[in-house]
Amino acid sequence: MRRKRQEQIVKDLASKIVFITGPRQVGKTWLALDIAKEFKNPLYLNYDRLEDRNIIKSESWLSRTDLLIFDEIHKMPGWKQFVKGIFDTRAEGQRIIVTGSARLDFFRQAGDSLAGRFFAHRLFPLSAGELAAAGYPPDLDRLIARGGFPEPFLAEDDVWALRWRNQYIDGLVREDVLDFEKLSDFKSLSLTLRLLRERVGSPVSYSSIARDLGIAPNTVKKYIQIFEALYIVFRLSPFANNIARSLLKEPKLYFFDTGMVLGDEGAKFENLAALALVKEAAAAEDIRGIRSSVHYVRTKDGREVDFCYAENDSIRFFAEAKLSDSQISKNLFYFCEKYGKPGIQIVKNLKRERRQGNIELRGAEGFLRELY
Repeated sequence: MRRKRQEQIVKDLASKIVFITGPRQVGKTWLALDIAKEFKNPLYLNYDRLEDRNIIKSESWLSRTDLLIFDEIHKMPGWKQFVKGIFDTRAEGQRIIVTGSARLDFFRQAGDSLAGRFFAHRLFPLSAGELAAAGYPPDLDRLIARGGFPEPFLAEDDVWALRWRNQYIDGLVREDVLDFEKLSDFKSLSLTLRLLRERVGSPVSYSSIARDLGIAPNTVKKYIQIFEALYIVFRLSPFANNIARSLLKEPKLYFFDTGMVLGDEGAKFENLAALALVKEAAAAEDIRGIRSSVHYVRTKDGREVDFCYAENDSIRFFAEAKLSDSQISKNLFYFCEKYGKPGIQIVKNLKRERRQGNIELRGAEGFLRELY
């Protein structure tokens, strides 16, 4: 299926390097190669492949190459300066795509030599919105059970999808994580990931996890930073006008692969909603240039709402994810009244949508398919 970002990426290639980042096996290479079909003389080079690595280092491609695709090149020492040089001295009409399964901002240093030369596109798993745009039914039960990664989602049966996920998780830990950073305690790393899979939707305490595993809180923090860098998990921090203060509070962590969540149906649905909102925020930034973010809100006395969608550090709306509750959440009502902002209660199983004041009660499928 044609990915929703493709048209914008092709437009951006006319003037900039395009970075395509995102989780492992989310479809970055497939997208780049599909874009390559629109060019006469494209060339795909993967830094993990020895033959391609030699071509990259020697810059031994034909001058008539009109599209260069560099995959995993962030593993190359001095990759930023290399890509800058290629871009600045490229042949007329030559385009450049850089893809990778790690957040490239983790590899940037002070004095970024690529400043002003690229547009970044974050490719996330398939969502109800992207499926609907491509003419597929946005099957929420399928998305919750299998996640939005193309292979398991489009697989013919659930068993194949389960086998894929087992290999995917093993590959994440044994290959991507250990390749990203050399770690000696493989067992505690795996157990940290397991605990996070069981605690989706709850504030994450580094100290609590550290006590459970018998390791230092700083080690837990380091592991989670690696999981974030490799697009395994994403964090939602509490919303606060004072950003520095909000960073000191406990974040919530969710998975890019909803199928990895080891919780009840409510936790899985909350993860699905969180991912859809974060994907919407990423599209707002990458495509429309609107600085957007997703948070949660919580007071000292325990009032909490699942999501707070913000643009330019200003609240746009609050949202609560529910499986079947047709009564508007008291906490959602409280925050909407306090801040004078609209609210949306996203309900998976809902017979009738309605509005109460500035709060909408929306069926999940209808609402999520409206997002990116």
